[in-house]
Amino acid sequence: MKPSVLLITHSGVGPALLGAVRGVFGPLPLKTAAIEAGFHEDAEHVYLRATAVIRELDTGGGILILTDLYGSTPSNVAARLVNLGCTARRVAGVSLPMLLRVMNYSEQSLDELVATATTGARNGVVIDHA
Repeated sequence: MKPSVLLITHSGVGPALLGAVRGVFGPLPLKTAAIEAGFHEDAEHVYLRATAVIRELDTGGGILILTDLYGSTPSNVAARLVNLGCTARRVAGVSLPMLLRVMNYSEQSLDELVATATTGARNGVVIDHA
């Protein structure tokens, strides 16, 4: 079974990233959803919404949870979700290169996708010395 992907980000980030990735791929090769944490939204409310989405995404292949900023509300909610009972992994620092790479390697297992996501993020940062 393929893993699913859940983006938990601050307002506007996750849906924008998914929109860009859908522009490249059309239909996504992995079951994917995004949850936005409002800037003044209670973390418990974000968590409750996220648990409902996790139940929809969990097909047995595990869930890759991508967050925008380590230590923020979305990342802290994701940390709680990893302990929910389904197989899940959290990676912070989501970016367009990261998400594109994950979708390009959709046949990988959850643990492989974690490494692929972080590689995509690192390789997406280029310093132009010209």
